[in-house]
This record gives sequence, structure tokens and C-alpha cells, in this order.
Amino acid sequence: MTVNNRLLHPCLAVAFTLLASATGLRAQAQLDRNLVPSPGKSPTLSVPAWTKTKLKSGAELVVVEKHDLPLVALTMSFIGGATSFEPADKLGVASLTAQMLSEGTSLRTADGLADDQQLLGTSIQASIGTEVGVVGFTSLSDRFQPALALLADMLLNSTFPDSSLERVRARTLVGLAEAKEQPNVMASRAFAKLLYGDDHPYGRVATERTVSAITRGDVLAFHRAYFRPGRAVIVVAGDVDPNAVRAQLEAALTAWEAGGNRPTFAYPAVPARRERTIYLVDKPMAAQSVFAIGVPGPARNTTDYYALQVMNNLLGGLFQSRLNHDIREVKGYSYGVASSFAYGRGPGAFRAGGGIVSAKSDSALILFMHHLRGVQGELPFTDDELTQGKESIFQSLPVRFSSVDGIVATVSNIYTQDLPETYYLDLPTKLGAVTRDDVVRVAKQYLDIDHLNIVIVGDRATIEGPLKATGIAPIRVLDADGSQRKAP
Repeated sequence: MTVNNRLLHPCLAVAFTLLASATGLRAQAQLDRNLVPSPGKSPTLSVPAWTKTKLKSGAELVVVEKHDLPLVALTMSFIGGATSFEPADKLGVASLTAQMLSEGTSLRTADGLADDQQLLGTSIQASIGTEVGVVGFTSLSDRFQPALALLADMLLNSTFPDSSLERVRARTLVGLAEAKEQPNVMASRAFAKLLYGDDHPYGRVATERTVSAITRGDVLAFHRAYFRPGRAVIVVAGDVDPNAVRAQLEAALTAWEAGGNRPTFAYPAVPARRERTIYLVDKPMAAQSVFAIGVPGPARNTTDYYALQVMNNLLGGLFQSRLNHDIREVKGYSYGVASSFAYGRGPGAFRAGGGIVSAKSDSALILFMHHLRGVQGELPFTDDELTQGKESIFQSLPVRFSSVDGIVATVSNIYTQDLPETYYLDLPTKLGAVTRDDVVRVAKQYLDIDHLNIVIVGDRATIEGPLKATGIAPIRVLDADGSQRKAP
């Protein structure tokens, strides 16, 4: 029975409140807290159907209908990113160009673009990553067409004003300067440089020098060359009609000239692997050390992908993984450590690491090595672990299709990664076929213990001696930018 206390005499209201509390306490008292609660029902995976067509410009269009809410999400993905289209001496131009799309067009000022988005209750986001660029928004379904018109204006009519470029450049330079003092960024940059070198796109990063060299002409040239319909996949999900969406896109993008080839992702070979080494970047007085341990890994199209996902989940992908459980939960050396495979169209890195309290840097490194060897067979996987490694992936799938934003991101991934259109339908079967032997085999194959690059950014005066005493690997000292130098 529900009672509205506001309609009762104050004394009666108090009485009802006390009665409700007592009832709740009795219910709690009946719980047997010695029994482990049974798990709830696993979420059901429902992969939506979609239609796929091609616009007159050559851009691919994928539409997923979802009519439960009056929302629509659009993601325009461009296959290929900075690693394929940025000149080596103008690193950073891709990011600058994406940021500048909101700085004004031939029809609207930057303030006008911002005001129009606010009035529509949407925000048009643009970014260009290493291998994919994205422009998109989410809106109410009845505001989809005007939001699309704004996106088209930004994509086709951006003017890239000099004053705005200098402001965006200045902001970028400040960020690069600040990054030099951030241990996580220092570790990531040194790690990439060691694994891939300066001649591989995966090893190059924007610097103050390359960003300062970018001109407005460079931005205009990159914009003209990059945002081409021949490499675009447009995914729309929500309360829409596929035919109407196609007509709206054709009308909004009528000035978008056909053209643009997709990159081959033919990357150069990675440098020859070196013997296992600790690379120490000095960060005086640092309270913690940042670890980045790994080697170049496989591309996304490896046939071992499913076994690698299960193995990595158990090693460091899950919160309750072996690495995080031992180093964080048992030993208390860290707020959290993890491992991952970057994959990508080329040999993305395997990386394990995290922040470790400085005084325990040596002990943590011993544990990292212990568990990297453990997944190669020294610490056999239990049946429960193998089940957990698979179920964690199974149970993460339904939520990906629960919202319009999740749908466009998930479906776009199929096309930007060149996966089969049945990928998510097939995933449970593929993962279910992974055996314990598969998991150990890929750990031995891809976690090259003898050639690990062990990058540690921390207080050299505190950690170098103990790290050397572990005998795990010789130590080389790096400059803050990841360049090698002789230790004094």
C-alpha cells in the first residue's frame, strides 16, 4: 500500500514511516548472507538489421531503424587517417583541420555555427585519428534535417580563417608543452618510438616543430584531399525512414564532388626487435612510476583475434584480471594496471602497464614478468577463468546496440575495420570455439618475453638501483622525448 504522507496528520505520517522502516528491516533480516546470490539472466544479444546503399557521390550509406525514441545519430566515417594522409613534416595537420571545421564557413561564423547547434540541441563533433576520421552528431528526429544541413556546411564550406588557425595552433602548442611534463604521455611517446621508430607512421607524433610549420594552405590542402566521398561510410541510426534519409543526404551533400580512394594501409616493416631492455625516463620527485611494457602485435585481421581477446581479458583486460588483481588488489602497488592490443590495420602494439607507487617499481616489474610468463603456461588457466574471459565479451555486446549512439559506433566499426557484415552475429560462435590451448598458444606467440620494451617513467634516483637489482633486463636512460642517451 502506498500512502501520501503529506495528506496525513504529522503524527500519523511518522507512524507510517516507522512501520515502513520496520518492514524493510524484517525483510533484510530474512536474507541469508552466507549464500552467494545467483547471477541474473544474461542479456540477450539482438543485432539489428540495416539497409546499405551508395549515394551519387560514391559515399556508402547504412541506415538502422530504431523507433522506440525520437532520436537519430549520424556518423560519417572516413577510412584512413593521419598515418595515411599526413605529410611526415606536417604532423598535426589532420587534428588542426578537424578542429577548424567549427571555426566558420562561407555561410556562418564560428559563433553562428555554435548558436545554431545550441538551438537544435545538438553538437557536431569532428576528429581524425590514426586510421579513421569521424564527423557526426545526435539529434531529435524532427531536427535531423537542419542538423544535417549544418554538418554539410561545415564539411563543404569551411573557410579556415587565419585568426582562428593561430588560436587553435596556440592551444595545440600549449597542450604539447604540457604533455612533456605528463608521465603517461611521456611513456606513450617513448614506447611508440622504441617499437616503431621515426620512419614508421605508428612511431611518429606531432611536435611543436611540426605544428608550427603548418600553414593555412596546408590545412586547405589536407581538407580538400581528405574529406572525399569515395572513402566515406555514413551510418544513420534511429527514428528514421531509410528512403527519406537517403533523399535528405543527397540534397544536403549535392555539392560534394565524387572522388577519393581508400588507402591500402601498406605500412613499412617495423624495426628488428631488440633484446629485452628497461628504458628509463627520468621524472625527478615523481610519486609514481608509469610503466609501458610491450612489443609490436598483430593487425586487426589476424585469425588469432578471438583467442587474443580472451587471453588479454584474463591477463589485464578486465578489472579482475590477473595483473590488476595481484598488483592493485592484493599488493596495493597501484590504482590500476591493464593490458591491451591496439590492433589497427597494421601491427598495433601489445602494451601492459599503469601507474605504480615509486617505492614498489621493482616489485611491480617482477609481478608483470611473472604474469606475462604465467599466461604462457606457467600458471594454467582454470575453467572458471576461461569462461569469464569469454562471457565478459558476450555480455558486453547487447549494450552496444541499446542506443542510437552505440549502434552507429558499432556498425561503423564493421566498415572501417573491413569486417564481415555478420561479424557480431558470428562473434559468440567464434569466441565459444576458443580453447585453453588456443589462449596459451597466442600468449606464447605474441607476448615476446625475450624482446620486451619496458618503458618506465619515474624518479630515477629512487627506482634505478632497485630495478637493476631485479636482473630482469639492462637499463638504458632516455631523454624526455624518448631519445636514447648514455647514462652518466
